[in-house]
Amino acid sequence: MESIEEGLETKRMSIKKILLIIGAVVLVAAIAIASIIKSRAGVTPVATAKVTRQELVSIVTGTGQIKPKTYVNMGATAFGRITHLYVKEGDHVKEGQILATIESVQPQSTVAAQTATIAYSKVDVNSFVAAEKTAEANLIQSRADLQQKKFDIDRYVQLYHEKLVAKQDYDAKKAAYDVAAATVQQRVAALNQAKAQTISAQGKVDQAVASQRANYDTLDKTKSRAPFDGLVTNVPVREGETMVTGIQNALGSTLMTLADMSVITAEVKVDETDIVNIKLNQPVDVSVDAIPGRVFKGHVTEVGDQALLRTTGIATSQSTTGTEEAKDFKVVVTLDEGADALRPGLSTTAKITTARVPNATTLPIQALIQRDPKAEAEFAANEGKAPTSNAVQASSQPKPQSVQGVYVLRTEKGKLRSYFVPVTTGVTGATEIEVTGGSLKPGDEVVTGRYKILRTLKSGQSVKRDNTPESTSSDSGS
Repeated sequence: MESIEEGLETKRMSIKKILLIIGAVVLVAAIAIASIIKSRAGVTPVATAKVTRQELVSIVTGTGQIKPKTYVNMGATAFGRITHLYVKEGDHVKEGQILATIESVQPQSTVAAQTATIAYSKVDVNSFVAAEKTAEANLIQSRADLQQKKFDIDRYVQLYHEKLVAKQDYDAKKAAYDVAAATVQQRVAALNQAKAQTISAQGKVDQAVASQRANYDTLDKTKSRAPFDGLVTNVPVREGETMVTGIQNALGSTLMTLADMSVITAEVKVDETDIVNIKLNQPVDVSVDAIPGRVFKGHVTEVGDQALLRTTGIATSQSTTGTEEAKDFKVVVTLDEGADALRPGLSTTAKITTARVPNATTLPIQALIQRDPKAEAEFAANEGKAPTSNAVQASSQPKPQSVQGVYVLRTEKGKLRSYFVPVTTGVTGATEIEVTGGSLKPGDEVVTGRYKILRTLKSGQSVKRDNTPESTSSDSGS
């Protein structure tokens, strides 16, 4: 009986010792946890990144559509019914190729009638030329006869003075000479008249030929020919329809649209905040939604001067409303190479390289903040503590304008602290920005977030690195 009681007592003592040991361990753990919590009190977790040296590219993106540099709406040049359409939408044509014909009965009849008139007029010219030659022969004959009569009168004058011929014979010879001289004058006049008739007849032929050229032009306008090598993009008419000459694009006057695809452009719209960075000849990468995986190289060839309203696409100078809204500017990009798959109107995205710095000192854009350097220096002097009454009084005084800068991490007395450093920046990339001035150098560690913390962070404040990804819940909560 006593042995049983002694055994129970021994067990009780063992349990007490175990409980004491457990209590001591728990107490030590609690002290350690409390020490850790106390040591971490006032330490702000921040996301960080390093200042690096890399190539920085600034890109402006615009969306729009493919457009040929040159295209024409081919209008009707003659009135009539379409007899043949030789092409359809999507066909490639060559310069001078006949695209369509319009009925040409009346122009052909006019040409045939004028051809007959020209032939008749040429016959008249030939007859007047023959009459002219006859007049020339008659003139030659009369001049020869005049020469013979002159010889006769010269002899008779001498014989008459020597009283060897009767005066009657002398008078007869002189009269014959005068008649011959008059005949020569009459034949000269006849020749001049024949030449004038020939010139007049030839003038009528020339006039008829000139009229015929106009008739041929009218007949030729019943055939529509391609003005250049291109692509047929629109044929709004069909064979048998009647075409009329009229205002461009009016119903019944547009035959088809022809685009010169030898030079292709992408006409895109760029936001007004980016247009100041766009310059001529900047390189561009153009992607087309209909041709995935392929990038076309190009360059900027035109930068619009007028702002376009984003909702309507109308230039602000032509808008009658005074509503303030977002605006775009037109930018034309000429592709360095074409492709048969490209079609006018295809949706496209242009990435314009506005700047390229090959060896730039860069930092994340989200690290940039605006701060008052004097206030930050005062806060750092107090090692991140709340401002004293003097500091509060000083803070009520007018402060200098805030400057751009970042918080740099530095280790002091075993503690990691953040300090505000002013910087100047240059080219902006997609996520990085160039550092052009300040005391930052590659390898420096800067605070990049989170946004709530960065907004209230001060110089000299104790921090710790926390680069774990922010959860979705915290994102939505912020």
